[in-house]
Amino acid sequence: MKRLNYRVVIFLFALIFGVVFSIPSLTQSEQGKKITLGLDLQGGLHMLLGVKTDEAIKSKVKSIAGTIKYILDENEVIFDELAIDEQQISFELLDQDDVAKLKELIAKELKGVTMTQNGLKFVFEMTPEEITLTRTNAILQAVDTIRNRLDQFGLAEPTVAKQGEDKILVEVPGIKTPQDEQRIRELIARTAHLQMMAVDEDRAARVMTIGSLEAKKYGDVILNDVKTEEKYLLREIPILDGSMLTDAKVGFDQNNQPVINFELSGQGAKIFGDFSGKSVGKRMAIVLDNKVYSAPVIRERIGGGRGQISGNFTVPEAHDVAIALRSGALLAPVYVLEKRSVGPSLGADSIKAASIALGLGFVLVVVFMIVYYSMAGVIANVALIANLFLIIAVMALFGATLTLPGMAGIVLTVGMAVDANVIISERIRELLHSGDSVARAIERGYDNAFAAIWDANITTLIAAVVLYAYGTGPIKGFAITISIGILASMLTAILGTHGIYQMLMHRIDRKRLGFWFGSKA
Repeated sequence: MKRLNYRVVIFLFALIFGVVFSIPSLTQSEQGKKITLGLDLQGGLHMLLGVKTDEAIKSKVKSIAGTIKYILDENEVIFDELAIDEQQISFELLDQDDVAKLKELIAKELKGVTMTQNGLKFVFEMTPEEITLTRTNAILQAVDTIRNRLDQFGLAEPTVAKQGEDKILVEVPGIKTPQDEQRIRELIARTAHLQMMAVDEDRAARVMTIGSLEAKKYGDVILNDVKTEEKYLLREIPILDGSMLTDAKVGFDQNNQPVINFELSGQGAKIFGDFSGKSVGKRMAIVLDNKVYSAPVIRERIGGGRGQISGNFTVPEAHDVAIALRSGALLAPVYVLEKRSVGPSLGADSIKAASIALGLGFVLVVVFMIVYYSMAGVIANVALIANLFLIIAVMALFGATLTLPGMAGIVLTVGMAVDANVIISERIRELLHSGDSVARAIERGYDNAFAAIWDANITTLIAAVVLYAYGTGPIKGFAITISIGILASMLTAILGTHGIYQMLMHRIDRKRLGFWFGSKA
């Protein structure tokens, strides 16, 4: 009796759990957890992005140059202006006594660079290994950054994955209007490269007459104001960049206009404070994606590592920029290689077709089991119904995404779920034919079938786990439904039906085996 009770109780609990948690998804009610539909079922945006990894190399060189400058300034090493030429950083020391100190500092602080010396002139370059690593990291970081941005934007189950050597696949379900699509594209493509750059006060008045090539000779760049297109002559090597940013939030200034308040890391705050303390009366530009958002005069030392970006934002624009800054700058810009929109009507057609396939497959399996196995088939069908409820309930509970291949996985699970009971019923038939009692045939039938069922399900489950680990989007959806279906069928088809047989054991006799196990029993 104990075995009967615990098996039936577990099965009933699983059935009730499945019904309760699957109802919101089946009825599309507002309350309760529901299954998220994938791109192919509810429509949305599909994009294939390329990554400009050469820009990541240039940014890395600038970052190295900024680090070298900070090291030299911090340790009072006297040097001529740093210059950046393609992938080379060069400068000249003014004191022979600083050579040994420089080599010691560089060896301690910098990795992945080679140093060439010619007298007091030094040239730094990235090693080939560092260049390759920077390119690879730019792609991987872009995947993580884009995923973080979409997650913070509040989108449900976006797919962001590396495809091939240098491409990124992005799928965003639920994007239905051109305005939403444009906003998502801008959020994804925004480099969000924040820099604080010193204004070249010595030549700032001549900015209108200096060309970009001449500016480069002075170690400067010319950038435009984001609002007025006013030109600024700025030191090419930034004081610090967005890699030292720890937070960015939307706020409002004294005129109630949206601004972005940001905070810097401890190192960034120190660099910011030291520079502002030495540059009172001079201007510093806040630059985002090579556009100057403000260039205020420094009135006093700025401590605390806090700053503000104002740029005549709308509230949604400020929100999106803050998301981009918080999630981190892209090491390299991305561009759209392929874009297509999946309409919700196409998704509705897919749901309808898959639902018909699921319903037809379910009915055919149910009819076959009843015709071929009689009452045993009815018991197997009860387990199958519980299995379907469990799949939907578990997917809804954990917020899994249902895709078209996922629905195909559910259809396949219908067949797989009764397969275990087919094996069990055949084992019971064999034992009844050999002369075993009904009770002994049922117990031995489950014991004998368990090893085969276990092996088949575990190998399929391993394959599904591998598909989930290495697949993307729709493949993951297929793997999820197969995995949940396998685990649910182990519970319903083995534990549940065994309990039902035990509960009905006193009703089964050898004179009516055809009714209970089919005509071949």
